Amino acid sequence: MIFVPAIDPAAVPSTTHWCLAFVDGMLLLPEPEDLCLCALAEAAWQQVAPMAQVRHYLGQLDGLDCWALRLPAAPPGWRSVPLRSAMMGLPETLAGVAGRAAQVLEWDRAHRFCGACGTPTEARRGERARRCPACGLTVYPRINPAMMTLVWRPGQLLLARGPHFAPHMYSALAGFVEAGESIEQCIRREVTEEVGVQVAGLRYYGSQSWPFPNSLMIAFTAEWLAGDIVRQPDEIEDAQWFDIAALPQIPPRFSISGHLIRDTVAAMQAVG
Repeated sequence: MIFVPAIDPAAVPSTTHWCLAFVDGMLLLPEPEDLCLCALAEAAWQQVAPMAQVRHYLGQLDGLDCWALRLPAAPPGWRSVPLRSAMMGLPETLAGVAGRAAQVLEWDRAHRFCGACGTPTEARRGERARRCPACGLTVYPRINPAMMTLVWRPGQLLLARGPHFAPHMYSALAGFVEAGESIEQCIRREVTEEVGVQVAGLRYYGSQSWPFPNSLMIAFTAEWLAGDIVRQPDEIEDAQWFDIAALPQIPPRFSISGHLIRDTVAAMQAVG
């Protein structure tokens, strides 16, 4: 599947549409339970689209128009599903489009009024933006950069769990970038704050848009340099060194942390 983002629809719309519809932050999927998200023919689209309180064009997926819609209620034949659960069952590209739709709709909802003077904002033509007609403040969809770091030493990974993790789940360390920080500075600060160790040899792994609600996860590996684990009590419930042959439960590959941990283990095993 190939997604081509756009702000405005093409002059000739497609006759079949991808409908990324949400009710109270929940993604709508067609019934029955085993049916995945699918493109809608024109007749079905015309039943859903008029119900939309908000509509944003996203671009084209495999040549078909994609729309993000916010509805007041699920129409007959559709069910509401938590976005995270839905994305885990969708193909990667379609899951990414669903995440994009959720973030665009949340941005639109959160900026109906100017954050500087309180005046109702207006959508701008030709760009994804809302502008205040009174003071001119223009707001675009924004993301919050967050680092993720998998700390390693020969044969072991440092994994931690937060208080809101699923039972028995451990993952790499993560935290938001603060104003004035580089990613590298954030990594060193967060690792030291959360588990009390120092790291070196930062290596970029990859990134993932994370629409819960609007983050960009930027993942690295880092080699342990010094220090014993001293967890930050209000952020870290537990943190341990685990042998790569005896890891605890880790996130699925749906999240970049799942990829990061598994790929790092494979690389460590390959070099012995």
